[in-house]
Amino acid sequence: MGHHNRHFAGDPTALSGAYGPPTSTANFCEEDYVVTRYLAEFINALTNLAYVYFALRYMYGPGSRGLLSPRWDFMSASLLVLGGCSFLFHATLRHYMQFADELSMLGVTWSVLQGTMPVRHSPTNARLISAGLALFNPLFSAFYVWTGEIIYHYTAFGAMIVLITLRGIYLFYYLEPAFPEAKRRSWRFRGWRALFAFVFGYVLWNIDLEFCAELRDLREHVGLPWAWLLELHGWWHVLTAIGASQFMDIVREMHQELSSEKEE
Repeated sequence: MGHHNRHFAGDPTALSGAYGPPTSTANFCEEDYVVTRYLAEFINALTNLAYVYFALRYMYGPGSRGLLSPRWDFMSASLLVLGGCSFLFHATLRHYMQFADELSMLGVTWSVLQGTMPVRHSPTNARLISAGLALFNPLFSAFYVWTGEIIYHYTAFGAMIVLITLRGIYLFYYLEPAFPEAKRRSWRFRGWRALFAFVFGYVLWNIDLEFCAELRDLREHVGLPWAWLLELHGWWHVLTAIGASQFMDIVREMHQELSSEKEE
């Protein structure tokens, strides 16, 4: 049975955190509160700064109008929210912060779908698609919180990732009229690279999930600080932050191309 279905109450420091015993339904292989009583999962919490970094890199990159006037869009905002919510979840292991983490994961995929699904549709159809996505996300989120069944979250998140992948393949390979070939070639390469980062991160997450005892033994043998490199759920955060930010850049470039087409 995967460790996400139980807690490590037997760990020496698992019940000594500043926030009390964990109440979340998900727990991960990193030993709880082993570094500080203020961060339940030290590495799993800190690696969420990768999401924050990529969100801020866009917000305060070229085109930013200063500290109080960042350049932002739904995708960068969703990435920033995910980083903050996931950090708080892994820092506290509270159930309500687990919901915040999981809903913000859906928010990131929703923002990318909003950027890709309406592309090259008629204005009317594009508005209908955007409205449908805008309606689905809060309704499903409310349903998930009401049921509390994590399988619904996993199913919806996986389905949205598959839909993003299929939509990307269609836009980069089969869309007519097609985008310029040089741009499509670049987007295809970077898109597959982003997907590889996501899939590789997912594989590491599941290794961390199913081989926790073996990983803990190996970490103890290696010792700190190298053992931190074997906190594989943390690599899920880093790799998905890289993959998501790369694909978001492609979506932004696609919309810039669409704007250029309209001006011609």
